Amino acid sequence: MIRRGVAEIIVEAELHQKLERSRRAGEPLKVKLGLDPTAPDLHLGHTVVLRKLRDFQDLGHQIIVIIGDFTGMIGDPTGRSETRKPLTWDEIRMNAETYRAQLGKVLDIARTRIEFNSTWLGKLTFEHVIRETAHLTVARMLQREDFSARYAAEQPISLHEFLYPIAQAYDSVALGADIELGGTDQTFNLLVGRDLQRAHGQEPQIALTVPILEGLDGTQKMSKSLGNYVGITEKADDIFGKLMSVSDELMWRYLELLTRIPESEIAALRRGHPMDAKKHLARVITTQYHGEAAAAEAEARFARVHQQRDVPETIEEVEVGSRGGGALAGKVVDRAQPRLLWSVIKEVGLAPSASEARRLIQQGAVTVDRKRVTDLNFTLAPGRGYLVQVGKRRFKRIVIEG
Repeated sequence: MIRRGVAEIIVEAELHQKLERSRRAGEPLKVKLGLDPTAPDLHLGHTVVLRKLRDFQDLGHQIIVIIGDFTGMIGDPTGRSETRKPLTWDEIRMNAETYRAQLGKVLDIARTRIEFNSTWLGKLTFEHVIRETAHLTVARMLQREDFSARYAAEQPISLHEFLYPIAQAYDSVALGADIELGGTDQTFNLLVGRDLQRAHGQEPQIALTVPILEGLDGTQKMSKSLGNYVGITEKADDIFGKLMSVSDELMWRYLELLTRIPESEIAALRRGHPMDAKKHLARVITTQYHGEAAAAEAEARFARVHQQRDVPETIEEVEVGSRGGGALAGKVVDRAQPRLLWSVIKEVGLAPSASEARRLIQQGAVTVDRKRVTDLNFTLAPGRGYLVQVGKRRFKRIVIEG
């Protein structure tokens, strides 16, 4: 159960020892996960590690979610090619409150210990910080791949970024953590936790990492900024529809990492038709976040709209100005004028960026009034409305101001 969907356990032999001691003493292990509230919404990529945390909870251990309100002011430098802009206290607190509400969609909140790391980090004096930094060398910090790459490329590394893994490690010291979870990109930070615990005379925690989940595009990390995500607070129809759009190859990875469907059942799905497996995936995940009734309704609507090629019963109508970005020849005049289709698609949120809107049109993924459009110079005339469809499931009625 613990190994399922895990990338690495450091050190597995030590984990066996901790589990055996826990069993004999009847005392649960402290299993820690830190989350910096850098964005207000959680997506399925976040739930990979949350599901693993739930596994430990179901096994009877004490799970601890640390909301990094203090570390959020530093900004996790993991995977960054430049210094991250620190968040304000107001941004951190606002995001933290939404995290707390969303965690209950995966974890049993009644049995979850939630801590804010400002509780102990905020009390450290400058003397304390100096003493903690003395436990690590600059050479050790430059072992981090992102730090070493930036250093080699002569890109700036702010000194406060070195403090981030130390602050995260101190969380483990403050709690006496037995196990810390994180994505594979967090391996260095988790190992620093082991170093700092040793320096404080504690038994080092187990570092358990899970894979980074690819987004709907199947290549890049799931990210809201890339538009390839599935938010856990999205509508049931959107979750179901997005999951039906993933590739057959990615579908099996999602089944393993995002669900707890028994492996024997997944093996049986592999022997069947991929479409049936994909429907099962979409149904299970939609049920996790909206319940069985909503998932069944979403599946029925998906079948009606996409498999039977019907238009949804209700479609959002958006009014768009006849002046602005993407006007013909880039000219803005005093009278109403046509708007380039790709510009409007981006403006109304049917594509995350102008480049993506153009790509969708060129690939034949856009229809206007049920007719496919592949011409990047296609325009929408002012004074009338259009039914615009992007992909298989996104519709909007767009009215260009006259």
